[in-house]
Amino acid sequence: MNPNPRYLVIGAGLAGLSAAWTLCEAGFSVDVVDKSRGVGGRMSTRRGDGWVCDHGAQYFTARDAGFRAEVARWQKAGAAALWSPRLVVMDSEGVRAAGERTERFVGVPGMTAPARFLSEGLPVRSGMTVTGPRRERTGWHVVCAEQGELDETFDGLVLAVPAPQAVPLLAPVSPSLATAASRARMEGCWSVMLRFDQALGLPFDAAFVNDGPLRWVARNSGKPGREGQESWLLHASAAWSEANLEADADTVAQALIDAFIALGGELPQSWSAHRWRYAITESAVDGGCLWCPEQGLGLCGDWLNGGRVEGAWLSGRALGREMVRSFQALAR
Repeated sequence: MNPNPRYLVIGAGLAGLSAAWTLCEAGFSVDVVDKSRGVGGRMSTRRGDGWVCDHGAQYFTARDAGFRAEVARWQKAGAAALWSPRLVVMDSEGVRAAGERTERFVGVPGMTAPARFLSEGLPVRSGMTVTGPRRERTGWHVVCAEQGELDETFDGLVLAVPAPQAVPLLAPVSPSLATAASRARMEGCWSVMLRFDQALGLPFDAAFVNDGPLRWVARNSGKPGREGQESWLLHASAAWSEANLEADADTVAQALIDAFIALGGELPQSWSAHRWRYAITESAVDGGCLWCPEQGLGLCGDWLNGGRVEGAWLSGRALGREMVRSFQALAR
């Protein structure tokens, strides 16, 4: 047993960063890699010339006591704030106030902020696509598409990626974990970001839409700490997104903008579209996380814990603690 274990976390979304921090707090050496250019995963913010827009996760709730304490830490650091929009529900029967008292939080100045805050002090390497982890007597060896095999050898490996991306990595090294990950079905989501020359005079800031191609619309520029021109975010429903997953961006944007206009919106000055291939967990795998101490291999992510931002953080935290307990048990 290595007295100073080194772990690799693959995926710098909230689950991966939560797991990494939990291990770091226990005094272990941790490296984090991600195929994207930055951290945050689906807690993502798009930036352009004079505008910003959250085009992934729109907000998060905090029901668990541990996560509430973490969100309070983000708030104190200026990385999150309470968001209290004029929220409505729209369906075939009309428009009505949401009529709920759920506290909703957002990252400040964008949804990536909590992940950026967590990544401070962690050795995160971006633009690294892991293609071939393998277990040898000396530990885990990892191959990346961009630079081949990494020089380091790792005592443990964490996959904090969407289930469909985890399956091909797991199949050669752990068929049982690959089977578990294959049970989670993740659906896509089309996202369209709209920009306007001036504020829209709509009587709501955000809406759950239960009819037509849209499922969510929100005035992004009305969230705390946002700057730049008026921007709105449109999310298509999971069913519509799956049915139009391979459609071109122009076709998708036209359909969603037409639906937004039908709700009282206006034609935007400009727009951008993004397809999230794996966005929504239809049926999460129970348990919060999966850990195989014999192999030093673990899985975490929102797909293991309810499909939400809070679930992602709790999943990473739970896996990190399981890994620490395993090491401590071997050390006795």
